[in-house]
Amino acid sequence: MSEQNVFERVEKKYRLNQKQYELFLAAAGEKIHIDGYGLHTIRNIYYDTEDYELIRRSLDKPKYKEKFRLRGYGEIRDDSKVFLEIKKKYQGVVYKRRTQLPMTQARSYLESGVFTEEKSQILKEIDYFIRFYQPQPRVYLAYDREAYVGNEDESLRITIDRKIRSRSHRLELSYDGECQVLDPGGYLMEIKVPSAYPIWLAALLGELQIYPMSFSKYGAVYARFLQSETESEEERICSQVY
Repeated sequence: MSEQNVFERVEKKYRLNQKQYELFLAAAGEKIHIDGYGLHTIRNIYYDTEDYELIRRSLDKPKYKEKFRLRGYGEIRDDSKVFLEIKKKYQGVVYKRRTQLPMTQARSYLESGVFTEEKSQILKEIDYFIRFYQPQPRVYLAYDREAYVGNEDESLRITIDRKIRSRSHRLELSYDGECQVLDPGGYLMEIKVPSAYPIWLAALLGELQIYPMSFSKYGAVYARFLQSETESEEERICSQVY
């Protein structure tokens, strides 16, 4: 199966409960089919600056924002293929550029900044990003995904993520334990299209009262981190007072 490394599309997110999830798939079943990966696990390590500049800027909802991550699929070993990805968003349109490397080579590059082979154009862009921001690994974030494509138009892509989980220690793709689950029992659906939704899809979302929302997995993890930091500080102050 060939890999696409450059994406330009509109992406919208929707939170689903169990009932909405079941009704949506039942109603959309004749219009979409599951892709060749089936239900699979996606593992990411998000990189950010020392003061979390990238995610803080993203949460302010600017016209332009960007992030960088290391991504792998399924079980990750030293010889597994992984992706270095830059994801940018400008005025509602998502631009994603990524390059594929063996895990050992990706790890070596991210730790040393040295790449011994000739760099592709995308890797040169990633190299500039890393040299400019000097980001460090900040969060491991994984989820189980089922992905669908349109029967009539395969540029329509719908992904549904469950068991979104994260940790801020042991930042390696090969290990999927010791995580906090972000929203147990919930689903996050993303609809990705080059431009407008098909009429049937827009009508179905309205019928089921499924509405778009602004949501970032990494942003939600960062918000939880800030909350825990605040709670810890309050506990520290209270212990000093009492």
